Amino acid sequence: MESKKYWFAQKRYGYGAGLPIAWQGWAVLAAYVLAIGVATLLVERHSLAAIGTLIPATLVLLIVCAKTTRGGWRWRWGNGA
Repeated sequence: MESKKYWFAQKRYGYGAGLPIAWQGWAVLAAYVLAIGVATLLVERHSLAAIGTLIPATLVLLIVCAKTTRGGWRWRWGNGA
């Protein structure tokens, strides 16, 4: 049985993912930043194209982060649990 590799650390406080802990997580984050940059360039000329880039990119980022965060996404109070 293969152990699952995690790409993101869990947050200490709050809900969601923290910083990437593997190169795959950094690659996903870099691709998202690139998509945001493309959307920023498009917004002046084609605002609909910018929105069409931002929404799918954000959804993909959220799904990938949720599936590859160590400990999953749940509310944390900072007590290490």
